[in-house]
This record gives sequence, C-alpha cells and structure tokens, in this order.
Amino acid sequence: MVREKVRVSTRTLQWKCVESRADSKRLYYGRFILSPLMKGQADTIGIAMRRALLGEIEGTCITRAKSEKIPHEYSSIVGIQEPLQEILLNLQGIVLRSHLYGTCDAAICARGPGYVTAQDIIAPPFVEIIDNTQHIATLTEPIDLRICLQIERSRGYRTTENMVIDGSFPIGGVFMPVRNVNHSIHSYGTENEKQEMLFLEIWTNGSFTPKEALREATRKLIDLFIPFLHTEEENFHFEDNQHMVPLRPSTRPDKFVKIIKNKKKIALKSIFIDQSELPPRVYNCLKRNDINTLLDLLNNSQEDLMQMEHFCVEDVKKIVDILEKNFGIDLPKKKV
Repeated sequence: MVREKVRVSTRTLQWKCVESRADSKRLYYGRFILSPLMKGQADTIGIAMRRALLGEIEGTCITRAKSEKIPHEYSSIVGIQEPLQEILLNLQGIVLRSHLYGTCDAAICARGPGYVTAQDIIAPPFVEIIDNTQHIATLTEPIDLRICLQIERSRGYRTTENMVIDGSFPIGGVFMPVRNVNHSIHSYGTENEKQEMLFLEIWTNGSFTPKEALREATRKLIDLFIPFLHTEEENFHFEDNQHMVPLRPSTRPDKFVKIIKNKKKIALKSIFIDQSELPPRVYNCLKRNDINTLLDLLNNSQEDLMQMEHFCVEDVKKIVDILEKNFGIDLPKKKV
C-alpha cells in the first residue's frame, strides 16, 4: 500500500494519488485528490468522472459458450459436479484484459477428475487472463471437457435474453472494469475565498488499475467534448431562423486565434488511434511506426503512409474515410 501526505497548493490545479493498494488480483483500490478548486467545481468534476468511470470504459468478457456434451441449458452433465447455469455464471465472472476489436474465439480443454479453472482457457495472445485461479467447474470422472467460448470487448452491461444460437449459450456480459466510485468534497479557506478539494475513490476488477481507469475515463470525456472545440461562431447556420439578425464578423485578436489552435492541437494529442475504429491490421501497422495519437497520424500525409511497410492503397483510403467520418478532418495527399 502506498500513502502520501496531502499538500494543498493554492497556486496551480494539481491531482495526486494519495493511496493505492491491491487487495487481491481482482480488487484494486486507489484514492486521488484534485485541488484547489473553486466553489462548485469539485461536484461538477466528481459527478462527470464517476459516470465516465462506470459507464464509458470498455471491458472484455466471455459472452457465449458451446459444448457438444451439453445439448440444452437444463440437461444433466455426467461427470461434472456443477449444473450448467452455475458454470455459465463462473464464466461470466472471469476477468479479462485485451485490446480486442469486436469478438474473438477461445476454448476450454480439460480432463478429469479435477478442477477446471481459468488457467485451462486457451485464448489468443492479445487476451490476458487476470486471475488464472478463478473456478469454472469440477470434473468428478475421467472425462474430456471441451467448451468453445466467444470473447467480446464492449462497455456497460448486457443481459442474456435467453437466445441460444447454434447450440451456444449466451452469458451476461459485465463490461465494467470499475466496480465502484465514490467522490467527496472538502472545503477550506475563508468565507470570502472558499476553495474545494475533490477526493475520488476507485475500485477496479484488476483488468485496469485505478490510475489507468482514471486516465481512460478522462480520455473518454475529452472525446465527448472535442466537437465543441471545433465550433466557430461564423460557421453556424440558422436554417430554421432565417429572420434572425446575423452575427457580427469575428474580431478576435491574433493571439486569441493562436490559443484556439493550440487547444485543438492538445485535443488531437489526447485521442489515441485505438479509439478510431481502425481495422486491426491498419492499427498494428500504425503502432509499429510509432503513430499512437490522432496528432501523430495527422503529422503524416497519404504519401507518407504509402511509404510505410505493409501499407496499401485500401488501408490509406480506410484511414481517410474514418478521419472524415468521425472527426471531419482531411488527410492531405502530400505534405505542404
């Protein structure tokens, strides 16, 4: 466990991790502070961060299971101690971490008698099992057990809806790496100069550390607000209000225009390419060339990308389409 003394600065806004511990492989805890804040700001930030931590971070879960030995969900399974419903609940509780896009396949291969745990799951290398000791089933006889699994990355919570497809049983997905979030506010200072300190407590399931979860939630919030950074008064179109008085032309000084451009640059630097819905092959090619953020990508032209190893015309076209569709950005054919 790590603890640090809390030092309040009245000059600059700072955040700090004041406590960090791992209670188990599947339970991490972190406590953070942000200060100094003006009156009301702590509550604004605390509420937004709590919602982002619980609802916006993507997690990885097992969402389907299929076995030839199990014809339907109420069948008795010879040589297995647990009923199928309990096995599906155990699979739902397996904690995974991945950089997966969409779904992928995995399998359980085990022979009894003995215990079947998460260690018996054969998964792709980009899927990490956080706790190999998690229990799945108990084999009481010398039988072979093979279960095909579907792994998916998403966010929020998904119910099973009792949909059995081609003999595969649905598993309710809890795509929420953050288990719980609390925020509290401490006020200090004089009546005339009241300031606030925000305390944020985060519990995770082990697939993210609390610090990683805090950073990911912050990136998600930035992504949601980025469209407002691209808003300019002169670009508004009042199609439904044609009789309104037109706005005066912008009279911003050059210094203010530079500040806006810098803000856009910072915003682009905060968007990572794994948030851009790129195909896995294109994503891997970009990562190999040290292109990690949207700003890194925009520092290259289409011609630059074509010169990179394993890139083809279709890959570049896909990148151009995604940039235009999701961000309204054009990637130049050649560097200016």
